[in-house]
Amino acid sequence: MASKAKEPKKVTKKKSSSAKKSQPRAKKTRVAPKKEAEMKPSDRFYNRELSWLEFNDRILHEARDTKNPLLERFNFLSITASNLDEFYIVRVASLRDMESVNFEEKDIAGLSVKEQLLKIDSKTRSLMNMMYSTYSRSLVPSLKQENVFICDYEELEDEYQLRCDEYFETVLYPILTPMAVDQSRPFPLIYNRMLNLCVMLDGKGLVASQTKHDDDIVYATLQIPNLVPRLFKVMGKEGAVYLVPIESIIRANLDMLFIGQKVIDSACYRVMRNADLDIDEDEAEDLLKEIEEQVRKRRYGEILRLEVEDDIDPEILEYIITELEISKNDVFAVGGPIDLTFLSKVNGILGKENYNDLRYPAHVPAAPAMFDEDLDNIFEQIRKKDRLVHHPYESFEPVLEFVRQAARDPQVLAIKQTLYRVSSDSPIIASLLEAAQNGKQVMVLVELKARFDEQNNINWAKKLEDAGCHVIYGLVGLKTHSKITLVVRQEEDGIRRYLHLATGNYNDITAKIYTDIGLFTASESFGEDASEFFNMLSGYSIPSTWRKLIAAPVWMKDYFIKNIRREAEFAKAGKPARIVAKINSLVDGTVIKELYKASCAGVKIDLIIRGICCLKAGIPGLSENITVRSITGRFLEHSRIFMFNNDGNEDLYLASADWMPRNLDRRVELMFPIEDPDCRKRIMEVLDVELNDTIRAHYLYPDGTYHKLDLRGKVKLDSQQELIRLADEAVAARDLEAEKLAFEPAVSPD
Repeated sequence: MASKAKEPKKVTKKKSSSAKKSQPRAKKTRVAPKKEAEMKPSDRFYNRELSWLEFNDRILHEARDTKNPLLERFNFLSITASNLDEFYIVRVASLRDMESVNFEEKDIAGLSVKEQLLKIDSKTRSLMNMMYSTYSRSLVPSLKQENVFICDYEELEDEYQLRCDEYFETVLYPILTPMAVDQSRPFPLIYNRMLNLCVMLDGKGLVASQTKHDDDIVYATLQIPNLVPRLFKVMGKEGAVYLVPIESIIRANLDMLFIGQKVIDSACYRVMRNADLDIDEDEAEDLLKEIEEQVRKRRYGEILRLEVEDDIDPEILEYIITELEISKNDVFAVGGPIDLTFLSKVNGILGKENYNDLRYPAHVPAAPAMFDEDLDNIFEQIRKKDRLVHHPYESFEPVLEFVRQAARDPQVLAIKQTLYRVSSDSPIIASLLEAAQNGKQVMVLVELKARFDEQNNINWAKKLEDAGCHVIYGLVGLKTHSKITLVVRQEEDGIRRYLHLATGNYNDITAKIYTDIGLFTASESFGEDASEFFNMLSGYSIPSTWRKLIAAPVWMKDYFIKNIRREAEFAKAGKPARIVAKINSLVDGTVIKELYKASCAGVKIDLIIRGICCLKAGIPGLSENITVRSITGRFLEHSRIFMFNNDGNEDLYLASADWMPRNLDRRVELMFPIEDPDCRKRIMEVLDVELNDTIRAHYLYPDGTYHKLDLRGKVKLDSQQELIRLADEAVAARDLEAEKLAFEPAVSPD
């Protein structure tokens, strides 16, 4: 490695008081069981919001874990920050709305709205302190060891400052708009999650027409542009790399923005606004226009949180608070750069060809082993047998090819599909547009209410309509969250239906980082159900029974409860009984109560829950047979899998739904059985690997905290890395088998 360059000049900063000493790992303790009748709600359930903050704490743990590659730790910290932003503008916003109308009903854990907000505030401040401690005390110093410096303008040597000045003059200056505030120019609208700079100026240097008479101090504000990278890269001597936040470059050049004026001080700040849409679908004459209007209104939402630097001048802070008309209780002072989401860009700025030892090994999804290498006739392969694809371990290409071939195949008569989230340059949409142009009947349900994808989906809906597709926006009062594609094809023996069902979205970008499973089938009973499902979405048909599919909001919850109770009956009869569920969140109180009853009956229950879990695990007399683990890693766990032992006749399902009231009661969701032996084997392999994870799994303790296993004496297994290996092995075995068949001599008929 090249010799190290000189570090940036030292700048004295206030010490953060947020750093905490590492706490000893919690230990399971045996507690005398309470009778359920004696239990308070808090004895039986966790609060949803606090459980979510525990999930974000697990993501932060990955940023702090030195066993993870350094640049990946930066990415985990960025995800932690992004998650927290969304949590505030949606979940905290919802609670604030409840508080404003004096909503008195308590949550599942017995907490009032006010109690939840107080606990959230305390936990959030602790979480943010740890985030900034991780950034300043661990990540930035570790990156310095690699000759890469994230530093402010003032810390740079003179020659590097000159490069920053040139960047300011040529790139930043032309796009900046300083906004003076006086009697004729009110304080401007501050957009949600945008970084801003408040500038304090000496008012004595201004002419009377520019400000109020006798004002010693005046203010201006400007928005830090988000269309240019947050970090400016400066190459130094001996291979050194300096990454300079653009707000520090702007602050160093404020004299160019306020020519002839004296800049006294400046400070960065950012606001979080209520971004939870309030849509009255019953009153909306045009849902698309109503959602467009609500998306526009997000910029005016109530301010929930103000973030400022911890060394901000008190006068500037008081000015901002007054102008924004917010409470001091909503101010969060941070010991570092505001909005750490920019850290996800560090990896790309440094270049993919460099610093590979600081990243996860490159991952190229394997060709799906259950498909032939040649995907030229995908319908023929699906007709032979059901096929399963597991992303991102396996390529998303069969899904894209399925829709692409359907658009071009002259035998295909119709394509019907639900779309919840798609990429901004979606090949799926391109194929649907092509299908409509080729004269096929194309029906697409575009869910306009997919949070933060509303505008993207509105744009796609308009393009699909313009191309001649039949576009519907879902059912009134319900989000359509199911993932299903139906292709109707004319074949020699009549009409045949081909189906793709999945746990995740039709998004080619997220398919590279979200773990999801998709099933392809030409089963007649599946196809019949699919036709009835789409008729339900587009018309007034409501099936009384289903052959294979189980839909929400009408049927799915009852089906889950029936299966949980059946396992409990087997346990009571002394038969083997087990439930395994892999989901993103567990919130539904009815389902949790049934799981408690099953646990008390002796059912062994293993839950793999990435995010929120309102269930308490390991409580004597309540849930001592329930184990909850959460897996965090380079991929985001997103698939939903359900296994019920059924007296040895294992029932295995995939679904788009989690065990949450919103999924089971207020969304159109689909669950479907896995019947093909090879497909079942693949899914059981996934469950087995994840249940044996000792590296990525965090276990839920009775006190509500999560901890990783003590690895002493245990086999080390990273489930995501193992599933990468198994996917590669499967395709190698497939290719070897194909090679053997190609060289086998033909067998004589006699």
